[in-house]
Amino acid sequence: MKVALLSDCYPPRTGGIESQVGDLAAQLVRAGHEVEVLTATAGGDGADVVRVHRLSTPLALGLPVNPLAVPEARRLLADGGFDVAHVHLGVVSPFAWDMAEVATGLGLPTALTWHCVLDRAARPMGPAVRRWVERGAVLSAVSGFAGEGVRRAAKGELVAVLPNGIDPAAWPSGPVGSGRPVHVVTASRLAPRKRVGALLSVVARAHERLGPGAMTVDVYGEGPLRPWLEARIAALGLAGVVRLPGRVSRPELAQAWASADVYLSPTRLEAFGIAALEARTAGLPVTARGDSGVREVVTDGVSGLLAADDAGLADALVRLVADETLRSRIARHNRSTPPAQTWDRVVELAVAEYERAGA
Repeated sequence: MKVALLSDCYPPRTGGIESQVGDLAAQLVRAGHEVEVLTATAGGDGADVVRVHRLSTPLALGLPVNPLAVPEARRLLADGGFDVAHVHLGVVSPFAWDMAEVATGLGLPTALTWHCVLDRAARPMGPAVRRWVERGAVLSAVSGFAGEGVRRAAKGELVAVLPNGIDPAAWPSGPVGSGRPVHVVTASRLAPRKRVGALLSVVARAHERLGPGAMTVDVYGEGPLRPWLEARIAALGLAGVVRLPGRVSRPELAQAWASADVYLSPTRLEAFGIAALEARTAGLPVTARGDSGVREVVTDGVSGLLAADDAGLADALVRLVADETLRSRIARHNRSTPPAQTWDRVVELAVAEYERAGA
């Protein structure tokens, strides 16, 4: 099968959609399919595993945006001999929006996957989504949680779940730790939507109850809130508890997870929670909000602890740090039980979507 993957974002940019589309391309090729990528992301060093059409423009100043790409994309899709177009959408994804319009307008079998929680965007997106469905497109989201908004936009159309995938070999487990301090980690863009301010509040509540020396917390990532977070850490008296190591590569993150004890996720409007899945795959007990897509990769009481709100999240963190028996039991389960979202399974689901679209 010849597949066109269409996405605003693609490596060398870093982020959830970028890494997932890049990995999906490689995994489809590994499964015997032919893949080409159309993206508005510039750059690349020529080491791509598939053919990548970078329909970028210097006028965008490095952003993955190009409203002038439509004619060239239409030519590539019309003349490329593709069996299916797979468009990857976020809340703000003008290139993918254009690609969905082009692919369905050409009558090309089209699968649309949302990597976001539409929330209030569901209503304004509705007319376009329903137009694409009328042209034959099939809909999916990376989780059932994310699919709820897509279903509202599509007025009840079937929305399949096509989860993000993971390679367990890339996230090896370390030994189950014991003793104090318990090493808590998280990975996030340091931006308001990721609720890193709320994360500090949760850590402060837990630290107050646990006392000095109970835990350390490393927050990996970069973003515009870093200066504010540094000041907030000092104001909360967490200078000896919370560290901001910055952005690191995926292998470096895997190495950090192998020596950690607990993963903490404060996000709410999280479509899937790939960082939580990576931590769970590395064997870490995950504590997270249950009103997010993380609930589909973490089973409460089995692979982690889920909370209804931030107060509950602080309670869960206290439990995991204070109760070594609970922490060890969950860690051993995660180390011995691979997650359901391995790439072989995700590729099967993706191909099923392509066939549902008419490929």
